[in-house]
Amino acid sequence: MNKVIAILGPTASGKTALSVELAKRLDGEVINGDSMQLYKELSIGTAKIREEEKEGIPHHLFDYLEPEASFSVSDYQKLVRQTIDDIQARGKQAIIVGGTGLYVQAVLYDFQFTEQATDETVRRVYEQRAAKEGLDILYAELVEKDPESAKTIHPNNGRRIIRALEIYDTTGRTKGEHEQQKGHDIVYPHLLIGLEWDRSELYERINERVELMMKEGLEAEVEALYYKGLEKAQSMSGIGYKEWIPYFEGNRTKEEVVALIQRNTRRYAKRQMTYFNNKMDVHWLDARSPMEQKITEIIRRLQEE
Repeated sequence: MNKVIAILGPTASGKTALSVELAKRLDGEVINGDSMQLYKELSIGTAKIREEEKEGIPHHLFDYLEPEASFSVSDYQKLVRQTIDDIQARGKQAIIVGGTGLYVQAVLYDFQFTEQATDETVRRVYEQRAAKEGLDILYAELVEKDPESAKTIHPNNGRRIIRALEIYDTTGRTKGEHEQQKGHDIVYPHLLIGLEWDRSELYERINERVELMMKEGLEAEVEALYYKGLEKAQSMSGIGYKEWIPYFEGNRTKEEVVALIQRNTRRYAKRQMTYFNNKMDVHWLDARSPMEQKITEIIRRLQEE
């Protein structure tokens, strides 16, 4: 079986350009490995690849979901495995590119997700409480019962708050303890390639990228989603989108929004690097090295392993 190549790295590290060049060289097809780029209408804020940047290379699972849709890691796992199987059956090279480490891991390893721990009565009680008491109360309850899940769930994401509370009340265990069994067995032989930047340079790139997003029309993109009534949708919980909600409600200035997006993106990049280094066996390349040098190194490693 062909090895799956995954191009990883923090946001703004240059993954997109490398994936396209690699696909051209290896007769490959690119699969989205970013949880936010799955959504239609979220393009500027997710730095989604433009059509002309694809250079004719097939790209899968970009603009796949409507912005109001919900999506889980297990949904992603199933879809991407089907996509990899199809690409490999046609004799092509599968290349996953993105920064959502858990999503990529769930595809390549035997992560098992269960849809058990469901109790409709418990869920209905929480839904009624949310309508009556507000999400703030439920979120505070989640912070107490399952602080780890609370860190990853936006306070406005009622569906995920209620689901985490439902799991806890039904099983007596946190969502992380119950829902996800982290596998160690490899499902797809693979090569993990990471792009590494000096932190100060990376942060500068992030700040500049956010400023460019503003010039490209980020505010209008988020405003269109907000006025569709999607402020509580899963898609709007991502960095670059959630920060605008107080602005549209008159509680934050535009300058504050931009500074907050930059800060949150820098913090996210730091978390990404921690995750990649602690959870994944990544071969790191200097992101500043010439493209040809990076491609040559990847091909060498691909042939060696």
